[in-house]
Amino acid sequence: MSRLPKRTATLRYLAILLLALAALLPAATKVVNVTTSQWFERDLNLRARLAANGVRSSLEVSLGMADKAGTRAILDDLAQDERILAVALVSSDGEIVAASKDYPPTLKGEDLGLDLQSEEATNSRGELGTRAIQISAIPIEMSLGRHHLVLLHDLSFVERRQSLVDRFVWAVFLALLVCGALSLFIGARLSWSEWTNRLRRFVRGESHETIFQPIVTDLRDLHRRVQEERGGSSGPPWTPQRLKQFLRTELMGERLLLLANREPYIHVRGDDGAVRVMHPASGLVTALQPVLRACSGVWIAHGSGNADREVVDAQDRIAVPPDAPEYTLRRVWLTPEQERGYYYGFSNEGLWPLCHLAHVRPEFRKGDWEAYRTVNQLFADAVCAEAGVDDPIVLVQDYHFALAPKMIRERLPRASIITFWHIPWPNAERVGICPWAAEILDGMLGSSILGFHTQLHCNNFLDSVDRFLESRIDREVSGVQLQGRISLVRPYPISIEWPLRWPPEAPLPARCREAVLRELELPNDAILGVGVDRLDYTKGIIERFRCIEAAIESNPSLAGRLCFAQLSAPSRSAIESYQAFEREVTAEAERINRRFATAGWPTIRLMRAHHEFPRVMTFYRAADFCMVTSLHDGMNLVAKEFVAARDDEQGVLILSQFTGASKELSAALIVNPYDVHRSAEAVALAISMSADEQRTRMRALRAVVEESNVYSWAGRMLMDAAKLRWHERLAGRLKTFPEVRRASD
Repeated sequence: MSRLPKRTATLRYLAILLLALAALLPAATKVVNVTTSQWFERDLNLRARLAANGVRSSLEVSLGMADKAGTRAILDDLAQDERILAVALVSSDGEIVAASKDYPPTLKGEDLGLDLQSEEATNSRGELGTRAIQISAIPIEMSLGRHHLVLLHDLSFVERRQSLVDRFVWAVFLALLVCGALSLFIGARLSWSEWTNRLRRFVRGESHETIFQPIVTDLRDLHRRVQEERGGSSGPPWTPQRLKQFLRTELMGERLLLLANREPYIHVRGDDGAVRVMHPASGLVTALQPVLRACSGVWIAHGSGNADREVVDAQDRIAVPPDAPEYTLRRVWLTPEQERGYYYGFSNEGLWPLCHLAHVRPEFRKGDWEAYRTVNQLFADAVCAEAGVDDPIVLVQDYHFALAPKMIRERLPRASIITFWHIPWPNAERVGICPWAAEILDGMLGSSILGFHTQLHCNNFLDSVDRFLESRIDREVSGVQLQGRISLVRPYPISIEWPLRWPPEAPLPARCREAVLRELELPNDAILGVGVDRLDYTKGIIERFRCIEAAIESNPSLAGRLCFAQLSAPSRSAIESYQAFEREVTAEAERINRRFATAGWPTIRLMRAHHEFPRVMTFYRAADFCMVTSLHDGMNLVAKEFVAARDDEQGVLILSQFTGASKELSAALIVNPYDVHRSAEAVALAISMSADEQRTRMRALRAVVEESNVYSWAGRMLMDAAKLRWHERLAGRLKTFPEVRRASD
């Protein structure tokens, strides 16, 4: 229906254009007729002069001999021309001396309407019967005195030709009208399409044409006002309180069981013998910690710290956070062989490179697969032991536990199992590289709901199921029916808590900047960029360094002013590909620093260590810009953390188009990390961006993160789970897609 008004308006404008152009047609026709008439008249005059010149000598001879018959014969020959009706020789006093046989006897000299005294040729128009004629008098000087050769031209051919010309003009002009109108119409559509695409690229952050900035600012303000008037798109904003209230009212206060490989708190014993608590550098922990704090429950994870066993109770549990407990951490213990095969082997040498398009070959070994299956069963057993009821709500997290949902389902058939895949899901052809692709898909489909970051990942998953499993897929409701059960496949873009847990007494951005510049021994006018990543080959760290190098190459004045601080925690150091990558990152940073050694301090500050969150926040708040240049990423929460940290509404986010975050944070400067030159241009733009534009962009980014926070992410999944639980309790069991459709309305 929305296309009809647009089409009607287009046709209306086109009709107006055609009418305006058609109004010019009569004038054009008249101009053409007058022009052709003048052409014909000149043509007849020329023919008359040529005829007079041709017979002058013959007429003079015949008149001198008084040979009337000869004179008439000459005139008869001249009248043989198809356009000449008759010819007469007229004296200067108007007497007809001789005439051709067809000359009308009633047409006397005085009736010709010509000036026979003129020394120039003269013309007049008249009629001969029903014919229109032109009478031309051509003076001929002879020894017997001046005479005029009078020719009666037939003008009927002129009328025929003018009629033909009129039709031709109408046809050509109408063709030109249609072609011109179509050309204008197509040109306008193409221009509008190009304009629209340019505007959309600007809104997504893929271009930086400031001409669109006022429009986008107005649209964002309008959207914000509408959202405020409506109280958000789906009720009040999601907060910890709303999430708790939802659990009490919709899920009857049930605890959550969260299964994840990484634990939110790690207990380690230092060289001094003291036990310290560490927070792992993990986007998953960043996202899920606020949910468990809001909802209570149990976090089931691998106990990886060397002091983890010392602090748990007899059931391997510990209340966390240590300073103010809000939920329970249940630890599962693995042998070094199990950890090597399940975690380093199958998960991170197999599934991780399989799912990320980062040009590292996945390695699949049968022994790793056996360890992966064994460990998944260990964690599934731990979940069932912690459930306490036959229908718990279980949140299974990430690629480490692809088999666990089915294992849990076999023991707890009434459980609501929500599996969220934190990394990209590749296309079906790439999934087929894994020798156990069918088993992984079958295990995941033990879930009630399967969540991915983007709709593309959902589509890829459905395509994979379609290729490797005998199942029924309903793409309308985005679900899979397998062995009598339905698994819904949904996009849930993950986020972070809002507002961040940033203490009120924490330093302001200006103080943070002073502290960071002092630590790095930089001058006050230094330009500071920051990157925060694990040392992982998917994060585009080397491409980021080369982008900084290219930015200085393009603008040598940045040398000695631009410093990029890369906070990188070592990751999966037991894997050779990660060891090689760490060496490559170090070598690249050293090479660039040697190249710009005259700067007086290193251009790249590679800070390889575990960094606690307050320190990371300090760097976020101190930086002029933050770079997230992942080569492939499910979401990337660093981008959202940087935005949340900038309550001063300053700073610029440079974000890879290959992250899930780029679909939401369109006000960032979106780049292709493989295109070093264009990425360097984005760095230059970030450095030169005015404070007003930074504020406009940051406000838009912060509005997105505020509205789509981690409580919204969890709330949407739990709402869908509540609908399914209600339906299962009402109907007894999910069997058909129409029922699922009604349950998810």
